[in-house]
Amino acid sequence: MVVVDYGMGNMLSVLNAFRYLGCEVEVTDDPLTITTSSCLVLPGVGSFRKAMERIRLKHLDKALLEGVLERGTYLLGICLGMQLLFDFGTEEGGAEGLGLLRGIVERFPEEEMKGLKIPHVGFNTVSMSRREGLFEEIPEDAGFYFVHSYRVTQRRKDDCNEAICVYGEPFLAAVQRGNICGAQFHPEKSQSNGLLLLRNFLRMSDHC
Repeated sequence: MVVVDYGMGNMLSVLNAFRYLGCEVEVTDDPLTITTSSCLVLPGVGSFRKAMERIRLKHLDKALLEGVLERGTYLLGICLGMQLLFDFGTEEGGAEGLGLLRGIVERFPEEEMKGLKIPHVGFNTVSMSRREGLFEEIPEDAGFYFVHSYRVTQRRKDDCNEAICVYGEPFLAAVQRGNICGAQFHPEKSQSNGLLLLRNFLRMSDHC
């Protein structure tokens, strides 16, 4: 399994979680390795715009798209990494994302949050549309750990399997469409539920 290194990922905790599950992990920014891998993780912490600038500077966008769309590579985006899977992010003037899933990434509207603090930090429960694939055997209303100020809006489901969280408003907490997966929360920091989700991802990609 390959973790994509574009300089903005929370690598250590992600690596530790997969290694705990017995998975051999390689960290790389090499486009050829990324294109030819059968299983990729795209972590991320920070600005959508800066992340896409770094990904494009290293030509990793083309590698990711070729692997996922042409070779059927399994991809899991975590936190900012999930947001980058979508069409566009509005942070810092806006930037195009990878466009693997349809939707816009926008900041929570603080004026509509009824006193809730932004960023959204801490454990919250999620509800899943189907407890299969990425969400297999995960308990209903399972808790996961979030740290984010932006969420996906204007999304098109395209027969996605989704998990929804409510923080002032319902928002997309996780998604799977075929080999494309994303988690807005940090599964590597979400204790047993997070480890189960990561194990499901490894199982789907034949790495567990």
